[in-house]
Amino acid sequence: MLRLVCFGDSITARKEGCSKPMLTTKLSSELENFDIINAGVSGDNTCDALTRIEKDVIKFNPDLVTVLFGANDAAIHKMFDIYTYKTNLYKITHLVKPQKIIFITPSPVDENSQFARTNDTLSKYALVVKQVANDTGSQYIDLFNEMISLENYPKILKGLRDDGLHFGEEGYNFLSGLITKKINEMFLR
Repeated sequence: MLRLVCFGDSITARKEGCSKPMLTTKLSSELENFDIINAGVSGDNTCDALTRIEKDVIKFNPDLVTVLFGANDAAIHKMFDIYTYKTNLYKITHLVKPQKIIFITPSPVDENSQFARTNDTLSKYALVVKQVANDTGSQYIDLFNEMISLENYPKILKGLRDDGLHFGEEGYNFLSGLITKKINEMFLR
């Protein structure tokens, strides 16, 4: 059995009414040959990620790691400059190894409900994720553009908190579908 660690912030960690994180629940039903470990921590940014990567990711010797950070790095009240974000993503790549990583760009927000983050800023952080993935030979999923191109994307962002940032079940179905598709593509090559 292969091991997948989902490393991220609250988008990775949220339970949304389930007994365990919803992303893990969805992926477990789609990726039967994987042992899936959720290493999401609400409120984390890439600096926080580096402080816990050894105990939350590397110690599990994963075959694959999804890396989804950026919403907190880009938040107005916490904003890390984009250079720090980029540098931290390179450090994560170095520690985990590029062939094991699937970077995921931060998702868009519903700007009618979310005031600490803007899609303009998040789109710039998404570009950095793609650049780091391309520079290192890592895989990536462009969640930002995949989601924002949907006519009803604000509906996908409606979770229990309805804050314009945290997904509901529809959003997790969308995200887990993209992850499953990417993993299947990687293993069918």
